Amino acid sequence: MKITKLFLQFLSIAILVVSCQDDDSSVEMVNRDYSKGVLISGEGSSAGTGSISYVATDRSVKYQFIYLSANGVELGTFLQSIAFTEDNAYLIVDNANTVTMVDKATFIKKGEITTGLQTPRYMTVVNNNAYVSNWGDPFSEADDFIAVVDLTNNSVVKKIAVSNGPEQVIAKNGKLYVSHKGAYTYNNVVSVIDLTTDVVTEIEVEDNPDEMFFNNNGNLVVLSEGRLLYNADYTVGGHTIGAIQTIDIATNTVSRSVTFEEGVHPSLMAFSNDQIFYYTNGNVYKIAENATSLATEALISKTLSGMAVSNNELHGVDAGAYKAQGDYYIYDLDSGEEIYTSKVALGAAKIYVLE
Repeated sequence: MKITKLFLQFLSIAILVVSCQDDDSSVEMVNRDYSKGVLISGEGSSAGTGSISYVATDRSVKYQFIYLSANGVELGTFLQSIAFTEDNAYLIVDNANTVTMVDKATFIKKGEITTGLQTPRYMTVVNNNAYVSNWGDPFSEADDFIAVVDLTNNSVVKKIAVSNGPEQVIAKNGKLYVSHKGAYTYNNVVSVIDLTTDVVTEIEVEDNPDEMFFNNNGNLVVLSEGRLLYNADYTVGGHTIGAIQTIDIATNTVSRSVTFEEGVHPSLMAFSNDQIFYYTNGNVYKIAENATSLATEALISKTLSGMAVSNNELHGVDAGAYKAQGDYYIYDLDSGEEIYTSKVALGAAKIYVLE
């Protein structure tokens, strides 16, 4: 069934005013505090705009479309990710080539970066500079870059050329680490950028590295999904392996690899209390950060498109078919029981636990 634009506008307004407490009786711009709790970003799709849902820490209240309710306009499609500083949140809409700065507590718009970006993906902040990964033209392998943004005036001051498909960006000790999942092609490197000299060094990992974190020893842990291998007639002829790999950042070498069986492609990873949580094939597993093999039993079985772990709880979202609101779940990690579920943003993909 075709969903008309008028119907979507009506649906957006209707959902906006619904909370667990039903404390809104009319459509109006509101000023709330979202600085503590859980934010769920939805990419949106052809069925509707990207948006952000909020759930209070104690789950007593939920609000949908918080950017719309704070500013009176929709955010746009596709909302790729959100980055945070102490006072601000930065909303990255990749096909609009924009990063929108909002007050972290109220989500009222404070500024926007509209030039110097091309298919922006993720962002991290070091001092007064933001570093934004950009795919450039997704069909080209030669124009991908990291945009360096001066946050005092929200302007791109330079671009650092990198290999194709830069994704996640995290920083430590004056260096930027970039995973390269690829766009319409694959990649198998993590870039290390010296933030003083802009010199780029590449570390070879397994195919399609994506999610990353620093472990308790200060080393970089990278999840690589692996990829499909195609025959000349475009049928699947095989797979490259997925892996969880640890990189010694002092030497820029892979010090540990835990690999998946051929045909198994992990897609999500989180870290908490010396434990690595990873997701593949409808299941969440847990291993110690220094493990040399994968788990044999699933911790939780649920289809997920996004995952986070905090306070002994696993938060997960399922974007479904990107045609309706996503589902948000919370599990108790001791019992494995589902303790909360709710409908959230269309195309739900990212979870941010703000404490």
